[in-house]
Amino acid sequence: MIDSASLVALCEQHWYDAALSMLTQRIAAGDNDPAILEAHRLAAVAQRVLALDAEDFDELATTVEEYAWAERLSASGFPHGPRDPHRGALGSLVPLYELMLEVLNLRAERGEPQSLVVTAHLIGEYLCQLAWEPRLGHGGDPLRLGGQVGERWGTDDPECPHNSAMRATAKRAVNASQGDRVGFTSYLDKFHSRLGDTLAVCAMNHLTIEAGERPDVGPTCPTPCGWAVQGSREERRSLDARLRLALIYLDSPLVALRHHAPVGHFFGVPSVGEISEGWLRTWQKLSAQWPDGSNPLIGAMPTDPHEALPGLSALISTVADRRIGEGTLLREIGDDIIAALRRARDHVAG
Repeated sequence: MIDSASLVALCEQHWYDAALSMLTQRIAAGDNDPAILEAHRLAAVAQRVLALDAEDFDELATTVEEYAWAERLSASGFPHGPRDPHRGALGSLVPLYELMLEVLNLRAERGEPQSLVVTAHLIGEYLCQLAWEPRLGHGGDPLRLGGQVGERWGTDDPECPHNSAMRATAKRAVNASQGDRVGFTSYLDKFHSRLGDTLAVCAMNHLTIEAGERPDVGPTCPTPCGWAVQGSREERRSLDARLRLALIYLDSPLVALRHHAPVGHFFGVPSVGEISEGWLRTWQKLSAQWPDGSNPLIGAMPTDPHEALPGLSALISTVADRRIGEGTLLREIGDDIIAALRRARDHVAG
């Protein structure tokens, strides 16, 4: 049976899932030390946070309210009910992005290229919503979005350039919080990750940017709705630029590695070298200057050479129009697991 000192070493290297397995064995063997039981409870939380099981973060947070990091855990997840008072990542995506950066770097430290690529893919899922957050005041929350969009949004108007999937997303997004929990969960599962792409079309309109000024990254809107062109031209051009960076990332060689790595087929898992090459090619695309000289990533923020993917936090910060760096949530949970294990060790020694 593994001793507490060895379990501490596992947690110091962020192997919370392995520590959980070992703790489960100790408890099954009859170790009912309260400190061991507490370490096991926290390791189970850490395992789910490392897996980015954000659907259950709010529920998990209620089980560990005595810890200082519980509020940030709740803020990184999604509400279960359509009108829950705690909106989590629907209220702001910043805590979730801080956590995703932390998870990506820990996956790299643990030597898990497949999980690193999956996390890089998840970072792209809500990047367009993150770009819209300064304008909307939230992370695409259906409870508030309906009062901010309108006109052709979610309709079958032929002048709207949204495709059928985007139209369906637009319609569901403004109604998701008006129904029951089942419908809200269905929206989050099937539609919410498409909301950013849908909103991006509205922001990239012909009243803001002229043809050829910036990279072609997808459909644009020739006749934008009035709500989409609110604010100054400078503000609209900033939103357009940040969305184009997000869409370049989504269509990048790095994110493509996720689609070329089928799980369970015994081949196609990306190597460290392939990830490095994919990120280098992605960064070259992201940091290339645009015809109108307005790429906001160039010289905007310094890159952190200690990141698994140097420059990723600079990209996210630029898209968000605010500084977003690697969070500390998992490490803080890990510190509390280690503290419990040391109490167990000292109890045995005493």
